[in-house]
Amino acid sequence: MKTIFNIIIILLLAIPISFAQTLDDYFKIAAENNPGLQANYKEFEAAMQKVPQMNALPDPTFSFGYFISPVETRVGPQRAKFSLTQMFPWFGTLKAREDAATLQAEAKYQAFLDARNRLYFQVAAAYFPLYELKKWKQIEQENINILESYKTIATRKYENGNSTMVNVLRVDIMLNDAQTRLKILNDKEKPLLSAFNNLLDRDENEPVAVADSLSVENVPGPVSRDSLKSNNPVLSELELKTRASEAGEVAAQKQGLPNVGVGLDYVVVGKSSEMTASDNGKDVLMPMVSVSIPLFRKKYKAAEREAQLNQESFSLQKENVLNTLVSEFDQAKFEMQQQQQLVQLYDEQIQTTRQSLNLLFKDYGNSGKEFEEVLRMQQQLLQYEKNRATALAEFQTALAKINYLTAKTMNNENK
Repeated sequence: MKTIFNIIIILLLAIPISFAQTLDDYFKIAAENNPGLQANYKEFEAAMQKVPQMNALPDPTFSFGYFISPVETRVGPQRAKFSLTQMFPWFGTLKAREDAATLQAEAKYQAFLDARNRLYFQVAAAYFPLYELKKWKQIEQENINILESYKTIATRKYENGNSTMVNVLRVDIMLNDAQTRLKILNDKEKPLLSAFNNLLDRDENEPVAVADSLSVENVPGPVSRDSLKSNNPVLSELELKTRASEAGEVAAQKQGLPNVGVGLDYVVVGKSSEMTASDNGKDVLMPMVSVSIPLFRKKYKAAEREAQLNQESFSLQKENVLNTLVSEFDQAKFEMQQQQQLVQLYDEQIQTTRQSLNLLFKDYGNSGKEFEEVLRMQQQLLQYEKNRATALAEFQTALAKINYLTAKTMNNENK
């Protein structure tokens, strides 16, 4: 299945397509390629291999002995002896060990799910700064175009004697500032692309299709501790580790009980020249039963106590993780609300500033005055537009954080 998926991805990338990749597409690529996530999955697969090891019986023991000096018996001299023994743990020991290994493997899978969700958040947190950068570059380029048109107007008015040279110089200063800012933004793109593409394990300079616009969604309502507790893979992992330790405690108790062995001895007996009985030289077949005696109890008690302490540790870790989740959720929710309010504010400010700028520009066109105020208002509009782009990016980043904390994957691929 994985091979088929890889082939499909390669074919899609090779065919010219008319639509850009979405953030969900990048999640899938990251999940397929990221070496850290693949390592987490390999850990789960390795843990699954422990299960058949834990529920297997110990290997049988075969032994052979040869009598250098044959032991004379009634039916003849004993020449050699073969023994085969199989030990059996106490009832329920293998089942307890298997349960512990299975639960540990399930805990590893929950760790893999958390790593996947965390990777999605990291991809989103690296994607939205690219959107912010894209919008800032567009805004800055638009500002340069407007300032160049202002310079043309100011120059014409100066040549006609309707304005002063100072206005032309003011525009030149602002143009130099804007062009420098745009160059810095262009330089900033490379490290952002590198950070994003490294998460997808591909070439650092690979172009990234960034959305043209973002929206502000509804802020999620209050979330209960029980909801976080039931959904978050980290808490599920700790719960499974607790249950694995409980099974390990049972296994430790049963390992402190006797092991029962069943065996068979076969003795090769030679014929005696001094006997004429019918069973002269008859080989001996002897069933055997053995029992181990667990006299040294310290190691078993220590194993039980180790399992109990692990259970207490996992319980405390769960409580600490849950407290952290609640705090981080509240912080992310506040960030969303804050950025939502700022986006609304900047929308209003942009609209009002544009109206004011149009009025000022008309006055300047009629009188040749207030040009400095026109430039100031233009820069104010520029800043509001940049702030709006930043607020949208930070809103979506906070939403991605909430999706991570609540284990809400964007494409629900494993549900």
